[in-house]
Amino acid sequence: MNLRCLAKTLLCISFVVICSKLHAQSGTQTNRSEPNNIITAVPFLLITPDARAGGMGDAGVAVHPDANAMSINPSKLAFLEKPYGFSASYSPWLKSLVPDINLAYLSGYYKLDDRSMLGSSMRFFSLGEIQYIDNNQQDMGIYNPYELAFDLTYARKFGESFSLGTALRYIYSNLSSGQVSGGQLTSPGTAVAVDVSAYFKKPTFFLGSDAIVSGGINISNVGTKMNYSEGATKIFLPTNLKIGAASTFLIDDYSQFTFALDLNKLLVPTQPIYENDKIIAGRDPDRSVPSGIFGSFSDAPGGFKEEIKEINIAAGIEYWYNQQFAFRTGYFFENPQKGNRRYLTLGAGLKYNVFNMDFAYVVANVQKSPLANTLRFTLLFNFGEGK
Repeated sequence: MNLRCLAKTLLCISFVVICSKLHAQSGTQTNRSEPNNIITAVPFLLITPDARAGGMGDAGVAVHPDANAMSINPSKLAFLEKPYGFSASYSPWLKSLVPDINLAYLSGYYKLDDRSMLGSSMRFFSLGEIQYIDNNQQDMGIYNPYELAFDLTYARKFGESFSLGTALRYIYSNLSSGQVSGGQLTSPGTAVAVDVSAYFKKPTFFLGSDAIVSGGINISNVGTKMNYSEGATKIFLPTNLKIGAASTFLIDDYSQFTFALDLNKLLVPTQPIYENDKIIAGRDPDRSVPSGIFGSFSDAPGGFKEEIKEINIAAGIEYWYNQQFAFRTGYFFENPQKGNRRYLTLGAGLKYNVFNMDFAYVVANVQKSPLANTLRFTLLFNFGEGK
């Protein structure tokens, strides 16, 4: 069977999250100036669903927490003041390319005691309608491929300034509807993964103003490999290191500014350079998960210079007026040889009583970026009496 539409779907996902050109191991690649992208399964896990972080260039691992903390740094949950709450986020994805791909995200939390927090969340990534056509151009029907991830999160505060958190994640990827491809019966891919995270914040006096400085780190999607048919090559999950810092300046009773900076790096093997099916630079990507994680800092064919290119930068600014109205902007940068995602973001927020609403918009050239005009919406509700 020719899964033409499925290939189109996979291309759409990889184009956004890991890039537009993947090098097959059986091919010949000798020009080291060409893009060399990192291949993973379920790259939808790298999409930031939170509109607040989306308005700040996808930076947020160290900013003040809210109910969406699980999507970017689970350990921040421990610093939430309200005893329970939930959030819902939605984004039409790749709207400039196709009309029916979307990402939905639901999360909720409950305070166990003064130091411990329990949370749960679910991501659902719908790829719209795909029409299957066989090699004889016969209609094989229409299918709606989708992927989802379900999380359970626990976070605990140690002292007044530090917390640790972890999340257990079940991942399900149904892209092929049990069709036969290459003589093999395909099936949904499944995997289990964990996140490990930490968060630190401390009130201080900084640059002539009362401020709160914070830092965060999250190693996400550490788990089993995934495949879609028996005997097929198993693909790494998008294990990712996110580390960042933020400073919130309390200007007066009405105004506060937050500046945030995140660095991201995928902890999976970089594709080596092949010539006549032999590796001439880099390392064999077919290795264990621990070896892939630790080796990801030194396996790029271009050496240290290429490793540096694999670090993405996200920077953002947030302004709150009277703790009711927020305005945000940010910028995301990815090296052209590693995906070339570069875009400006704008965002806004409204807080009223227990209700928050956030909005984010990606400003990019439609001809150069499939993410152009991407919208993200988030609703948050926090209940009970906080400290």
